[in-house]
Amino acid sequence: MNVQSEWVTIPITKQDNQLTIEEYLKEKWHLPKKTLHLFRMNKSIKINGETLSWNYVLQEGDKADLHLYSPEEHTIKPYPLQLEILYEDPHVLIINKPQGLDTHPSSPEDTKTLLNAAAYYFSKQGLYTKPRHVHRLDRDTSGAILFTKHSIASSVFDQLLAQRKIKRSYVALAHGLFARKQGTISEPIGKDRHHSTRRRVSKSGQAAVTHFQVLTQNKSKNETLVSLMLESGRTHQIRVHLSFIGHPLIGDTLYGGRKQSGQQQALHAFKLAFWHPFTDEHICITAKTNQAPLIPYNQYF
Repeated sequence: MNVQSEWVTIPITKQDNQLTIEEYLKEKWHLPKKTLHLFRMNKSIKINGETLSWNYVLQEGDKADLHLYSPEEHTIKPYPLQLEILYEDPHVLIINKPQGLDTHPSSPEDTKTLLNAAAYYFSKQGLYTKPRHVHRLDRDTSGAILFTKHSIASSVFDQLLAQRKIKRSYVALAHGLFARKQGTISEPIGKDRHHSTRRRVSKSGQAAVTHFQVLTQNKSKNETLVSLMLESGRTHQIRVHLSFIGHPLIGDTLYGGRKQSGQQQALHAFKLAFWHPFTDEHICITAKTNQAPLIPYNQYF
């Protein structure tokens, strides 16, 4: 990557007007103290091509140049894997994760994960920064997952996720026929002290909210195709909540589901939507699934 491409120009908008440079970096980009210090020391922000005092008051129409792509050292071993790219720009990469692939390594020896594959993709693009996943999907959950291309984007998108401004929608095939066509499951989720990997509904757990809507029901098979949207992102949240209301995922044996023809858990992250903080565009990405039980239902995407 050449030096010129390490800088990104971002226009100062009406919302940024009258902020000082320091306030702009803190309030708009939510930069942590360490990053702010590095920005100041390395003169990593220019306004209209000039390095100015951080007390300078921004005006609508100014142009901020941010140095975003400093090469980063990391220990993520590249994994050559063909990826289905759903969306890409200078700041983020959205991948359609296949079923049966971990999002990230669970040990130093684990190098065949989506994170490792993203590192390989970055290197092939001449991008020498560390890929960072903003959220995760279980090994047997397929679908759209968001990676950032530089540390500033990581900080900003982490904030968006915490503020529930990244909307994540899923489709699942569950056992049984739902009594209601739509509803909300609002039950806290905590660890199961009797099982190291399981989670359970627990009064002392973290708040978790899942909205659901029935798409179609198959009475002969006693199963329901349902779409779900998360307001929180707890480990195994959809799996725990559906099991709690008596409708475990097909194939999810950890939470009471039964496998059908060897099928793993029938859960797919089919949509990601957010307002892009760098371009001020509404991004809405859908991911089709090749999970066998869900193939007939791609029309709902």
